[in-house]
Amino acid sequence: MTNVQSISFSLNGQPVEMEIPAHTLLIDLIRDRIGLKGTKRSCDMEVCGACTMLLNGEPISSCTTLAVDVDGKEVTTIEGVTPLSGLSRIQKAFVLHGGLQCGFCTPGFIMAVTALLNANPHPTDEEIRHYLHGNLCRCTGYVKIFEAVKSLAAKQVSENAALPAARQRKFRLETS
Repeated sequence: MTNVQSISFSLNGQPVEMEIPAHTLLIDLIRDRIGLKGTKRSCDMEVCGACTMLLNGEPISSCTTLAVDVDGKEVTTIEGVTPLSGLSRIQKAFVLHGGLQCGFCTPGFIMAVTALLNANPHPTDEEIRHYLHGNLCRCTGYVKIFEAVKSLAAKQVSENAALPAARQRKFRLETS
């Protein structure tokens, strides 16, 4: 018999209450039960960063976090930091600096950078490296990602920044 527990938490600013099996991982709850597919599953071992979400503003690996552990807390996913009107300034910086290619790791990086800039809007190079050390990218390397974060720290990219015409495309959140 499965041990079922009731949980209540905030997801991207919205209250959520549900009953779940006690062994449910946060990534499974968010992707499979709630249907938000922006967070990616990759390593299932807390080493790649693709599954990064914020728990009370701090980055966590949702592939190893039990959903019951978020009871009474605030969970933020990539969907929660993406404005309905388009891209956030962090996402724009990644586009402007070429900090993404296939995009699989990008949500995890965006979440780590969100936590970093919320904690310290003007991080040092060492602080940037520290916040990004748990995220792996097999396509771009890290120079372009680092440049994107540096531009944000220097306030070179604002919420109202326009993308150059060559980089203006319709972006959509992947749902599968």
